[in-house]
Amino acid sequence: MRPVKSYIAKRFQNSDAGLSLDTDALARYSDIIDLSIGDTDFITDDAIIDTAFREAKAGYTHYGDPKGDPELIRSVCDAWQTDFKQPLSPDHVLVTASSSMGMALVMLSVLDPGDEVIVFSPYFSLYRTQAELAGGVCVEVPTYASEGWAIDEARLRAAITPRTKLIVFNNPCNPTGMGYDRSTLELLGRVAEEHDLLIAADEIYTTYLYEGDFIPLRTIPGLAHRVITLNSFSKNFLMTGWRVGVAIAEPEILEVMSNINNSLIYTAPSISQRAAIQALAIRQTIREKYVLAYRDRIFYAADRMEQIPYLSLVRPKGTFYLFPGIEKTGLSAEDFCQALLERAHVLVTPGTLFGSTGAGHFRIACTVGLDRLKEAFDRMEGLSF
Repeated sequence: MRPVKSYIAKRFQNSDAGLSLDTDALARYSDIIDLSIGDTDFITDDAIIDTAFREAKAGYTHYGDPKGDPELIRSVCDAWQTDFKQPLSPDHVLVTASSSMGMALVMLSVLDPGDEVIVFSPYFSLYRTQAELAGGVCVEVPTYASEGWAIDEARLRAAITPRTKLIVFNNPCNPTGMGYDRSTLELLGRVAEEHDLLIAADEIYTTYLYEGDFIPLRTIPGLAHRVITLNSFSKNFLMTGWRVGVAIAEPEILEVMSNINNSLIYTAPSISQRAAIQALAIRQTIREKYVLAYRDRIFYAADRMEQIPYLSLVRPKGTFYLFPGIEKTGLSAEDFCQALLERAHVLVTPGTLFGSTGAGHFRIACTVGLDRLKEAFDRMEGLSF
């Protein structure tokens, strides 16, 4: 028998693991401070958990509608119309088992082999995997810390070819913390219209925007028909383990996404969907109670980081991530993160996992309390490179 690895599909034989929990590092040091994974440290709000318990006892433990719980879909439409002043009908909504699943369904639904997908680097690392899983080709358009992570129109246009079909746009952005304003959204809209492209808008950090109000891309006039919006209850509602998200798009695209989903998971968890209805009902309370705490953390962390001489930082406008530069250390991202782990027992993520322009950076997730953040930065300030 030939080596087992040779049976694996060629496209996966040398694939990276991507973002994952470093269990070896966590086990190595008893005093480790883990700033590597974007999982909210708060437990889901009691009102949401209590609702899930009641609904499970009431019988919501079976398969549901594969397109999503009708009551949840109505709640999504109502919340969208209230928050963003744009009508939304149920046939434009599909409930997914997370936004990651939603993005994978988008790629599988619209890409033919060889079709190109534009991503803005640094980007959430799974985008490349998801595009390649669908037979697509991931094309990076670089953004740079020296330009405030802004999207450059000339570089975007230069990346478009006859094979380009989809632009992936993350706002606010993981890992950089960049939040994009209306002018950038309008730029993307003009380019998409001129080249007849679709845009997959990953908008899972909508409440984690610290400057101005969040503007969904599909609310820009004339864009709704070519934007596929991916949203999630994971971050906005501190429900990472519940695995429920939402896709908003034209019904023809959602029908294909739903058909593919039927072959993968059939439907998002029924209990999670019932909990999500309650989450939407108390969304303002969730924002005030939890998201504001993350704003305090991110501002504190940015202030501390600006005092560390071997680091540089573009202050974040959203999410709960920081993406500092390490060019002054002379180390690679991997070597710096290893040194930080070994010398300070602080676990962070190398920027190279987020694309070519992630080199020379690392990501911090501010998903611990202020006391732990203080300890982490105290340790980092004690280092020299």
